[in-house]
Amino acid sequence: MNSAYIGKLMELAEKDHDVLHLLADSGTGYDEMFRRNFPDQIFNFGIAEENMVAAAAGMAAVGKKPFVFTAGAFLAFRSMEFIRDDICFQNLNVKIVGMGSGLAWSSLGPTHHTTEDLAVLRAIPNLMVLSPATPKQVGECVRIAYEHDGPVYIRIGMNHEKEFYTDEYCMDAAVPDVIREGSDAVMYCTGSILEEADEACGLLEKEGISVKLVNVCCIKPFDEKGLLSDVCRYGKVITVEEHNVHGGLGGIVSETLAYHGGKARVIPIGLRDMFAEGYGTQKIVRKNNALDAESIYTYVKEAWENE
Repeated sequence: MNSAYIGKLMELAEKDHDVLHLLADSGTGYDEMFRRNFPDQIFNFGIAEENMVAAAAGMAAVGKKPFVFTAGAFLAFRSMEFIRDDICFQNLNVKIVGMGSGLAWSSLGPTHHTTEDLAVLRAIPNLMVLSPATPKQVGECVRIAYEHDGPVYIRIGMNHEKEFYTDEYCMDAAVPDVIREGSDAVMYCTGSILEEADEACGLLEKEGISVKLVNVCCIKPFDEKGLLSDVCRYGKVITVEEHNVHGGLGGIVSETLAYHGGKARVIPIGLRDMFAEGYGTQKIVRKNNALDAESIYTYVKEAWENE
């Protein structure tokens, strides 16, 4: 996803010299490629995330279009006050890109996991929140963020995520993408864990349980009408996320149903008010925390059988 992000940002930087790439000592080979092509449009602030966010606010105030990029945990948590007060309170045109969503920084443990960012940042007024699942969707999120006049947060993965979309894909932020159709239940998923959710739906299909799989990229604003329509049809909603279910997608779905009087059972799958356990590859850490395809399948099947 990092490659997709930088590739799209370079397209924008080439046609619009107000587009800036801001780093906090998080640079990769892709960022060096950006530097070679646009040396006057990239700034490295070192390990000073709060200063970087504050500087981005100042740049936006004079008409620039800064994209702030570093590890998601350091942006969502360490820099939250600056995102809130300097960017969102002023409703400035800054794009905040958190690298390594969910458990992507799996070998570095909970200090680097980004598993509460949706809960923290979606509560801030004026901030659009995007959670792409694939490289193609990352590129579309960068385009949408660029076209949106105001603050945007994008959380991206970094571990060779499976692609579900073609080169012709054009994302509509207002309408989530349906990955699978189904007749028995609907599963809402967000972020790079989509691959595990899709595999779990395949396993459920073999058991005679047909699940519609919806990839929710736009966390805020959330497609409330689409959810309420699905609830009328299915009566139960499964949510899957590499995030704490409190305040995450499971929380959003439950809140929406409560606010609108929707009647449905919500089956939330994610981290249940805990930090993730274990170290290793993202696949290993997902399995350790029952977020792999087999565990998702087992959880849904047991919930189904216990109706």
